[in-house]
Amino acid sequence: MNTFDLVHDRRNTRSVKWDMLEPVFQSKEVLPMWVADMDFQAPAAVNEAIIKRAEHGIYGYTVTDDDVKSPITDWIEKRHDWNIDKNWLTFSPGVVTSLHMAVQALTSPGDNILIQSPVYTPFYKVIQQHDRNVVKSPLVLENGYYTIDFADFEEKLKQGVKAFILCSPHNPVGRVWKKEELEKMAELCRKHDVLILSDEIHADLTHPGYKHVPIASLSEETADRTITFMSPSKTFNLAGLQASYIITTDKEKKKVIEEHLTKQGHGMLNTMGDTAMEAAYRHGEEWLEELRKVLLDNYTYVKEQLEKHTEIKVIEAEGTYLLWMDCSSLGLNSNELKNFMIHEAKIGLNTGVDYGTEGETFMRMNLACPKATVEEGVKRIIEATQNK
Repeated sequence: MNTFDLVHDRRNTRSVKWDMLEPVFQSKEVLPMWVADMDFQAPAAVNEAIIKRAEHGIYGYTVTDDDVKSPITDWIEKRHDWNIDKNWLTFSPGVVTSLHMAVQALTSPGDNILIQSPVYTPFYKVIQQHDRNVVKSPLVLENGYYTIDFADFEEKLKQGVKAFILCSPHNPVGRVWKKEELEKMAELCRKHDVLILSDEIHADLTHPGYKHVPIASLSEETADRTITFMSPSKTFNLAGLQASYIITTDKEKKKVIEEHLTKQGHGMLNTMGDTAMEAAYRHGEEWLEELRKVLLDNYTYVKEQLEKHTEIKVIEAEGTYLLWMDCSSLGLNSNELKNFMIHEAKIGLNTGVDYGTEGETFMRMNLACPKATVEEGVKRIIEATQNK
């Protein structure tokens, strides 16, 4: 059996996805296909490296040295055609943590920060919790495909925007931005002197025919106004090990970010996160290629089944393992839609409105699970809509 077909019991492992059903959905009967981690085991090489490190039995202060940095730079050059210097790297527990630090370090209270809604929920908190202002340039949905309204994008930048948080590839709509789209965004940010904070955590998870381009790789000028956030956590299912990195080419910006991390007490990665990151980037490529096939198969299956048996429209995905579903045909408002999925379909999904008002009639489904789970989830939705 393909290891990606194995159904693992994740209950009672302190899993947010599986052990928080009652607090989140007020039901233990839902099938959890929500929070963005996978129901797949990490690559064998990662687990073996962690076990070997644990057998040593001493977990003292840990340094993230060149044995960790070199696999990262090699990976980014090979997978994303970006030749980065190891001295551009800064490490932190997670991308969201890094975004909080960057917003605090490089912007000021009262500053306007732009996002492209509907977008990853923590972006709103990263801005609002530090007394900055959310400015939205909504993506345009036409014929099941999202694009950027560049006229609106520039108009919003003119409103004194200090920074732009880019989601690339985009969560939840699944776009892998084309090079020319990135160039246009970068040019407008240069024109209006806007800092780019680029969340690229889904960089490795693209579908065939689509290639992730780091926005900072476009030019030296773009790189110097961009802070890039990456991690192996989504790629290899390592979120609980809390290991990520920031890529900053501008020395002054890097210094300010690192000073801010230090002030918050983030001086090093945990030992197992360090170990896992090195192993994943050194030995995880074959596993990743198999994973990408599984994710494409799951996406294709769900899209075909839902569009054949329901009026739910699946947004065309170019990357990530997250499915964005337009449920407007059900004629329900956001709260009714949420309750319908929980109590009628008995499936735990992310509510679209959480990503912005533009997602009011949408739901987000996590496809990073065995085919049996995917089939059961789709079956529940189809039966519930047919009985509606």
